[in-house]
Amino acid sequence: MSGPSPQFLGQLETYASQARVVAASYLPEGAFSPYLRLPATEYLDRGGKGLRPALCLATCSAFGGEVEAALPSAAAIELLHTAFLVHDDVEDDSDLRRGEPTLHQKYGPALAINAGDGLAVVALSALRENERTIGRPLAAKVWSEFDLMARQTVDGQACELGWQRDRRTDLTPDDYLELIMKKTCWYTTLLPLRVGALIGSRGTLDLEPMLRFGFFLGAAFQIRDDVLNLTGSQALYGKEALGDLREGKRTLMLIHLLAAANPREREQVVGYLALDPAERSGEVAEHLLALMDDHGSVAFADEFARGIARAAGVAFEEAFAAAPDSPARRFIRELVTYMVERDR
Repeated sequence: MSGPSPQFLGQLETYASQARVVAASYLPEGAFSPYLRLPATEYLDRGGKGLRPALCLATCSAFGGEVEAALPSAAAIELLHTAFLVHDDVEDDSDLRRGEPTLHQKYGPALAINAGDGLAVVALSALRENERTIGRPLAAKVWSEFDLMARQTVDGQACELGWQRDRRTDLTPDDYLELIMKKTCWYTTLLPLRVGALIGSRGTLDLEPMLRFGFFLGAAFQIRDDVLNLTGSQALYGKEALGDLREGKRTLMLIHLLAAANPREREQVVGYLALDPAERSGEVAEHLLALMDDHGSVAFADEFARGIARAAGVAFEEAFAAAPDSPARRFIRELVTYMVERDR
């Protein structure tokens, strides 16, 4: 697979910028206390890839809709995504987000958590806008998609946190895929795809094929994200190196290592995971990364992601069979490649 084209990257930034501008408009100066507005707008101002709103806007356009019709929904996706990031960072006690201190490091946990709550509340305002722009019946269908996504996402996050709390070391790749279907795919790919298709087709499109494509696309994204956490440049990736290992996240690489390690090595890994996060040293995390390299765990995950991306390419053709050739359709097709080639 080759890297993304300049045209693709330019279109991604255009879509992302459009959504961020609308998202920020729901947090105007003077409408909220600075104790809410400043932390709530912090991550929005830092930018980010904008994959989720871009996927929503492009899908709407691919099925014949006007991008403007999907902007409130794309803004709501970006606002909810930002809310999830804020809360995830507190739950994981992360230090960096997009290359700068996380909100709870900068403003304290209480204001950060409240900012996350505020972002989620403001996202509701964006969704309410749909009643005016696309009509109440279609807005209700969009609302149902957001409701389903939110239930799946918080349940998936609970499972991941529970695995860490319970020191689970008996997990399989299938367990991992089931987890990321809930905690990643629903809000990263499935919701944007389904909402964009609903708005673009005015509610006439069968959304069932989006499930398969959205799962493969989201899984490729998450596995690549996990690999970058171990191997990517901190300057590009924008998060602390080896953060997932220090947090004890059950990534595909860790699950592979637990299965491939010899008894002495496995005892080391299990002992590391039994520690509280504050007790896990960077030196031991580096040792576990070396073990992953020795046993091919990182290479396994990378090839796994590429295999899933190939499956996503096939599923794309079914999901977008009713969409004529267009720049938006080509953008989404190239997004499949981008998911496993990106460096941040």
